[in-house]
Amino acid sequence: MIKPVFEIPTGVFDEKVTAVKHYTDRLFKFRISRPKSFRFRSGEFVMIGLPNAEKPIFRAYSIASPSWDEELEFYSIKVDDGPLTQHLQKININDTVIMRRKSTGTLVNDALLPGKRLYLFSTGTGIAPFASLIRDPETYEKFETVVLCHTCRSTPELRYGQDLIDFAKGDPLVGEMASNQLIHYQSVTRDEFDVRGRITELLESGKIFSDLNLPKICKSQDRGMICGSMEMIRDTKKILESFGLSEGANNNPATYVVERAFVD
Repeated sequence: MIKPVFEIPTGVFDEKVTAVKHYTDRLFKFRISRPKSFRFRSGEFVMIGLPNAEKPIFRAYSIASPSWDEELEFYSIKVDDGPLTQHLQKININDTVIMRRKSTGTLVNDALLPGKRLYLFSTGTGIAPFASLIRDPETYEKFETVVLCHTCRSTPELRYGQDLIDFAKGDPLVGEMASNQLIHYQSVTRDEFDVRGRITELLESGKIFSDLNLPKICKSQDRGMICGSMEMIRDTKKILESFGLSEGANNNPATYVVERAFVD
């Protein structure tokens, strides 16, 4: 159990863990209570930490739950010597997690121009902000088709995304829209699987488009969001720009956006 050994810093929320699920020896998700005054846009991230030091370590975590959820969900890696995750991976129900009061981020619907299709490109825990977006009605109101692309090293690491799709399609609020408009495209880089390869390889070869029976990405109809490692973001950006897309931001919406906040 991780209890507040030190006094909770001023200006932060201190919330209780309500659920924990471990997917692999590298990946887990957890949920915490949501402060009544906390507001965020689906796709944003927030700084979280633990009350286990006089000066707690905070890291940026995408909020995996949609803006309407009564709790906050996070999806995390486990790093044995990570300044935060070495402790965070040991949390249990009723433990305390601290959270800064302001959320931010560019992986939000407001940062994109209107379009027909939305591609969500993710690797590993980079799926977290998209877990929020595919459970938000606004996403389906803004785009006719939503393609969630998730690449992992091994097949067990895809489980969170698979559970997520099942939940979204069965959800009373967005279930009908998700069932009709959401496409889930998975690939792995190390195990045998139906689709193998990095998302950049699948884009460059055109395999993703032939697999999904969709036209090649074009700037007039397609929009993109990218979340993963710095290398993945850099390479995927180049490919989207080769298709004619341009990077946007909250104050300058365009045809694709990226997120650069990572956990340790």
